Amino acid sequence: PGECIIGADSHTCTYGALGAFSTGVGSTDMAAGMATGKCWFKVPEAIRFNLSGSLQPNVSGKDVILHIIGMIGVDGALYRSMEFTGEGVKNLTMDDRLCICNMAIEAGAKNGIFEVDDVTRAYVKDRVNRPYQEYHADADAEYVKTYDIDLSAIRPTVAFPHLPENTHTIDEINQMDKIKIDQVVIGSCTNGYYENIKEAAEIFRGHKVAKGVRAIILPATQSIYLRCMKEGLLEVFIEAGCAVSTPTCGPCLGGHMGILAPHERAVATTNRNFVGRMGDPTSEVYLASPAVAAASAILGHIASVKEVK
Repeated sequence: PGECIIGADSHTCTYGALGAFSTGVGSTDMAAGMATGKCWFKVPEAIRFNLSGSLQPNVSGKDVILHIIGMIGVDGALYRSMEFTGEGVKNLTMDDRLCICNMAIEAGAKNGIFEVDDVTRAYVKDRVNRPYQEYHADADAEYVKTYDIDLSAIRPTVAFPHLPENTHTIDEINQMDKIKIDQVVIGSCTNGYYENIKEAAEIFRGHKVAKGVRAIILPATQSIYLRCMKEGLLEVFIEAGCAVSTPTCGPCLGGHMGILAPHERAVATTNRNFVGRMGDPTSEVYLASPAVAAASAILGHIASVKEVK
């Protein structure tokens, strides 16, 4: 908390979940930062997202950020700081917060940031080996805009091709013809955290991946992989017919594992669904939560957990 962090990846903004200012930079700025310990920034204006209430079952931080991006657009926070505050913050887990800040960049933001609270302090307690400084917004802080969001009203949300802002709730999707899929990817820097993998495993338990669908599970780190292995979660995935991989960005950026063929469709817990992002330019990527992704893998079309019998 309180640190300034840069990285040569746009999703470096994930660290904002810990109350740090973090953002991605280009290779030149990264090299200068490594050499000098300094980096030049224009101070971003701030947008406040005042959160209240708590999430419904099978609704997660992924649904929150997709809802927000659908509301403000992929340029709705251009070079601005997305500040998440309000009494609802305490009801979000650290994994929810990491996911939300991870996708701040998908709204065009310079960074996303949560205020430090007891959830943050408990998370960093055994992870931080040096003193840190907590920063909180001033009472008279100025914001370009404030959005009030009731977490309890947010529904499972899916971003259709080819932009994260092209969102539809699961209720709207249920009114459409079934959207058949070829692949499901659960993992990445957005949703490969322990509670994401565990939630998906509980949905898969006792079920099989639909015929003709590939389901790929990507725990975010080796420690998460080990924990899932010790708790038998990987066994659940394998028995369901999933492929479990060592941690990798893999299909998210069209790299190793799970590249889409022409006209194939994937439901992915990743953060971007641009044209050709996961393979062939004619393929389609639908962004969703681990819960929706798992349910979709079982049924062979975009679905909610309630549809899994």
